[in-house]
Amino acid sequence: MNVGVAHSEVNPNTRVMSSRGMWLSYALGVGLLHVVLLSVPFVSVPVAWTLTNVIHNLGMYVFLHAVKGTPFETPDQGKARLLTHWEQLDYGVQFTSSRKFFTISPIILYFLASFYTKYDPTHFILNTTSLLTVLIPKLPQLHGVRIFGINKY
Repeated sequence: MNVGVAHSEVNPNTRVMSSRGMWLSYALGVGLLHVVLLSVPFVSVPVAWTLTNVIHNLGMYVFLHAVKGTPFETPDQGKARLLTHWEQLDYGVQFTSSRKFFTISPIILYFLASFYTKYDPTHFILNTTSLLTVLIPKLPQLHGVRIFGINKY
């Protein structure tokens, strides 16, 4: 029995991204980031879109694919400490609605950034590189894989 534990999930990280209102909060946060970047003086619209895309994808990479473990005390005997948040999401089941949402959202942001930058080569390379850094780790074939032993422990 876990005294002081208020949740009934073994690992609350598994359900937090599919909880009520999370997708709306996520979309509003990205929109707010873009509005803040647009309000900075001397930042053009193409630069604001590229910065929105790159900052979003950097944050997504760090929080979903680089940080491992869980911030909660879990009774799973340390099984979650070696998994990233993406690997813990929906108990590791692939192609759930929340996984699809968090895979499609950077793609939509990439299309918007590419359109508003008018496919400028510099912006296009930055946006494409940024997109690939968050899409490749989401592939089902890379579930639990540590390339070159990076982030193994």
